[in-house]
Amino acid sequence: MDLIEWTDFEKVVMVAGTIIKVEEFPEARKPAYKVWVDFGAYGERKTSAQIVSLYTKEELIGKQIIGVINFPEKQIGPFRSQFLLTGFETDQGIVISTIERQVPNGTRIS
Repeated sequence: MDLIEWTDFEKVVMVAGTIIKVEEFPEARKPAYKVWVDFGAYGERKTSAQIVSLYTKEELIGKQIIGVINFPEKQIGPFRSQFLLTGFETDQGIVISTIERQVPNGTRIS
């Protein structure tokens, strides 16, 4: 494992956001959803997330998540991903990173 400097960590903009919309993504190579999140002052952003094995579209709405918002946009088939939805890989699927107590959307991780 390579060690990083504190300044490296400070470059990663990880903020709280609330999932406001989820759609099927049938064009994706692996099962995925299209997910839209409200990041407060950072605006609304969308991403593709391979989280279909553990979550229904309905249960994702309103969840507050942690997103990395300063990666360049990435083309995923016909869809432009604008942030990284953080999570943990398990044998059952990806468990998304959620926030234990609600904070304002756009709050930066510290």
